[in-house]
Amino acid sequence: MKLPFPLFINTVLGIIGGWQTRRLRKASRHPRYSAERTLRHILTLSKDTVYGKEHHFEEILNAQNDRELFSLYQHFVPVNDYEALRPYVERHKNGEYNVLFSGKPDMYATTSGTTSEPKWIPMTHKYLKDVYGKMSHVWLWNFIKKRPFIFGGKILPIVGKECEGYAPDGTLYGSVSGVLVRDIPKFIKRHYVAPASVMSIDDYAARNYTLMLLGLQHRNLTLFATANPSTILELLHTVEEHYDEMVEDIEKGCISSKVEIAPQLREELNQYIKPRPKRANELRKLKEKYGTVLPKHYWPLLQYLSTWKCGNTSIYMEKYMDAFDFKQTYYQELGYIATECRFGFSLDHTNESVLFPHFHYYEFVEEHELDKPNKHFLQIDELEKGHRYCAYVTTFSGLFRYNMNDLIEVGGRYEDTPTIHMISKVNGIVSMTGEKLCENQFMQAVKESEEESGILTNFYVGFADIKESTYHFYFEFKDQETSQETADEFAKIVDRHLQEINMEYGSKRASFRIHEPVAHRLIKNAYNRFKTRCLSEGFRDGQFKFNLLMQDPKRQVKFDALMLDHYIANMHAGLRQMKYDIKARRENRRKK
Repeated sequence: MKLPFPLFINTVLGIIGGWQTRRLRKASRHPRYSAERTLRHILTLSKDTVYGKEHHFEEILNAQNDRELFSLYQHFVPVNDYEALRPYVERHKNGEYNVLFSGKPDMYATTSGTTSEPKWIPMTHKYLKDVYGKMSHVWLWNFIKKRPFIFGGKILPIVGKECEGYAPDGTLYGSVSGVLVRDIPKFIKRHYVAPASVMSIDDYAARNYTLMLLGLQHRNLTLFATANPSTILELLHTVEEHYDEMVEDIEKGCISSKVEIAPQLREELNQYIKPRPKRANELRKLKEKYGTVLPKHYWPLLQYLSTWKCGNTSIYMEKYMDAFDFKQTYYQELGYIATECRFGFSLDHTNESVLFPHFHYYEFVEEHELDKPNKHFLQIDELEKGHRYCAYVTTFSGLFRYNMNDLIEVGGRYEDTPTIHMISKVNGIVSMTGEKLCENQFMQAVKESEEESGILTNFYVGFADIKESTYHFYFEFKDQETSQETADEFAKIVDRHLQEINMEYGSKRASFRIHEPVAHRLIKNAYNRFKTRCLSEGFRDGQFKFNLLMQDPKRQVKFDALMLDHYIANMHAGLRQMKYDIKARRENRRKK
């Protein structure tokens, strides 16, 4: 089977995407100049807003050159996290105009915050159209350059739910990716195997089944894209588990009644599937031939696989590398994309993300300066290859000097602009599959669990185990007689509260991308024993730092040695060895 050449789509995207790519190249040749122009543009649009007046945007704009502009901006505008901006966002949510930006948001992108309240990231019309939209044009044009036949087949993108509800003023909140898929032109939308509404299926198992069923019916799938590689594993496992059922559904041309879908949505989705006995027969033969049928078998024409490859996501990649034919399928890093903004895209075979200096204003702080009270902020043209930085961004959508809390590393250059890749989260945030679980959230969950259960702790610590996709909770209970069964129950209560506090964690637990946490009991004074050991290994007392939630296998091993069961087992082993030694000495004395 040959793919048809999609002349119309390639021509249209070639014109639009080619123009935006040329703009990107031009901006990237002069990154400092682009940064100055972008910052001036953002400040000009927001100078008459509540935030702009409070932070002297008008005065900043009087700067005579780029150095003065950047200096004044740093002087008058503080570094922000979401909690600092939350009061302004709340005013927008309640219908107030001109608070962070001119007018009101078109929508809100929601994600978990550092408190029990979620983040509501405002998205303006300008931002969605002039930033997200134009960056997408570059992204799609890049696909065509690598694989010209990519739009000759079908496309399966995994996106978020377009509408999760409405703010008090009636503004939609949900997933930006879901909204973008909903609003794509019809000439591209007809290549999608499923509508954006498929993400409205509440049950994760049903959603995964439906997505893969709609994809599996097409032999000519050419693009498979999802941000998180753990999602790929879940979807492949779904096919493996329900392969025979899916083949029957493809043969009949319907979604099984066993799959829980709301009637109205089922009716809509059934329009995307029709009886395909020939395809069903082909799939049955594949199973006879291979036993376990993989994407390289049922999607032999797959042109592009796009997902995150950087940071700790590499552990998931290893688990599905044999499932795809990467001699044919172009495997590309999706890029540095967060709910707050599209920081940059990868445009080549490397994992490097290309920054867009004409769409965002970026600032950076070197890794070794993160703990300093007076940080030295660097401009985009001052970054050095191989160095690591924390990233800050100012957007057209009301984020000013926003701390992304991400550690990035400079790899190469696109024209004269540095390219970057993600290393990890910083400052007490752990994210195995995109849950962004914060130390404060973990502390709050334990506190609420203590209040609910009456079980009290002296100390606790949590570790993310990315290999097992689970969290290990270590508890030193006030009552040292607390049983393992009680500890397990307490961990389940903590888990439940975490799901309530952090919606992303709840989502990943519901979809089994994060498994049930494992509880461990610690001996008395476990923290002091741990600290003492660290100090004995060369740590300075004044510089000793400790997080209650981390992804640190070396430190986790040290707490494994402080587990009550482990300690008791070692104690018993020691007693046995002592008894053996005493007995041996007695026997030696008798012989003498």
